Amino acid sequence: MLRGGIPIGKLFGISLKLHWSWFLIFGLITWALTVVYFPTTYPNWSLALKVVAGLLTSLLFFASVLIHEICHSLVAIHQGLEIESITLFFLGGVSQISGEPKSAGDEFRMAGAGPFSSLILGGIFLIIFFALRGTDTVPAQFGTAVAYYLGFINILLGIFNLIPGFPLDGGRVFRSIVWWRTKNMQSATRIASTVGRVFGFLFILAGIYLIFTGTYFLDGIWLILIGWFLESAAAGSYRQLILQDMLKGHTASEIMSQDCMTVSPDLTVEAVVNENIMTSGRRCFPVVENDRTEGLMTLHNVRAVPREAWSTTRVKEVMTPLGKVKAVSPDEDLNTVMQVLVQNDINQVPVVFEDKVVGIVARDNLMNFINVRSELQKR
Repeated sequence: MLRGGIPIGKLFGISLKLHWSWFLIFGLITWALTVVYFPTTYPNWSLALKVVAGLLTSLLFFASVLIHEICHSLVAIHQGLEIESITLFFLGGVSQISGEPKSAGDEFRMAGAGPFSSLILGGIFLIIFFALRGTDTVPAQFGTAVAYYLGFINILLGIFNLIPGFPLDGGRVFRSIVWWRTKNMQSATRIASTVGRVFGFLFILAGIYLIFTGTYFLDGIWLILIGWFLESAAAGSYRQLILQDMLKGHTASEIMSQDCMTVSPDLTVEAVVNENIMTSGRRCFPVVENDRTEGLMTLHNVRAVPREAWSTTRVKEVMTPLGKVKAVSPDEDLNTVMQVLVQNDINQVPVVFEDKVVGIVARDNLMNFINVRSELQKR
């Protein structure tokens, strides 16, 4: 769903990232808390105290979102799925999970873990609020205000995620129930995605209504953004499942180009450009010496060399060694091949067998295969 992001560390072996939009929403929430919420609740507080409370509350809110996503991820890992990363962005967080749950029960447990954790966190913060309420000291007021907001927002987050619109958690719970009843994941995804799109359009319409009434302009904007995100995510999730189903059971060996042009490690970069890249239009060449594949020379490697150094730089100096190449085996499922291309943002992936490059799968190969399969299914 979201690619890229700024790495901020790892938790339970899962990479954590911040999308650029996170900084925007973090600033907006901090501003709203500092300028509206805390001054209204405790007008006697100093500006410094309001700013500190705003920053702390925002950080704890996003820590709550992270816990929500971590709970999803830990359940997914327990079920044998791999978690690429967790990215925090302007609408919360998203876990990049490779593959789909193996059963309806697995999906139900994985989807329910997030909202359950949010509701538990909300309950804990509200207990803290009730425990501190009534005490008139500034530290108690500070704790009360922060705890009330976090309790309210976590419960709201848990309830919102239980809306049965795919791919929200509630939509995944709904899909798991339909999947359990129909025994057909594709049909369940189609139904859940349709419901998700309906909810998306309803949010958009509600947002437009609030904007035109003139009293809740910002709330209307938020509802439109949430609705747009939900509708596009629901439609995209179903398209992704159709694509995965189309590629299932097919391997890299079926679509790879086997007539690979090889280059010597002693060639200059200039010779590769003039004699191979420009004449063939290809972007990727196995580097072979004495019938042994040493690495891969790509257009990316060429671009890393200054133009004036092409004539003196050898391929072996700038190639990607075979051990560091993102590669697949001939019998690798095409869904995995697609993940390698997309997740690493590359245009081709070598097919390696017994330390030899036996073929290349380019995005074009994969897209042609998808287009042909799509056309055949229409008939």
